[in-house]
Amino acid sequence: MIAKLDRLSRNVAFVMTLRDSGVDFVACDLPDANTLTVGMMVTFAQYEAERTSERTRAALTQKKVQGFKLGKPENLTLEAIQKGEAIRVTNALTHKANVQATELATLYRNNGMTYAEIADKLNQTHYQTRRNKQFDGKAIYRLLQRVKM
Repeated sequence: MIAKLDRLSRNVAFVMTLRDSGVDFVACDLPDANTLTVGMMVTFAQYEAERTSERTRAALTQKKVQGFKLGKPENLTLEAIQKGEAIRVTNALTHKANVQATELATLYRNNGMTYAEIADKLNQTHYQTRRNKQFDGKAIYRLLQRVKM
């Protein structure tokens, strides 16, 4: 059950493949929809998504012509940059994966292991970064530098 058909997907091929696979779904905005209705509505939703994208690109191009700088970090205020950095540091310090890895890395480092050796050891024991990636020496170095802060 989905609230609106166009929230399921605005891709005609995806919705039709889903329909043809035998998966039953009901869109609350079109509870009595049949195959024809679903096909027409999804086709319209895809068309509208494409037009929205075109209008957005055109508007951004017009802004550029008018001299606006779009999407560049130098457009951020110092306050916004500092707030974003503070959030990243807090996330790095408090995330469960980082807390566990930092504790082990500290112990291993105190036993004389290099950053690369620590990363290999953590990877062998299935520890991952907070973004579910494997550790490397640079990541271990950063973890340990945060502890010193």
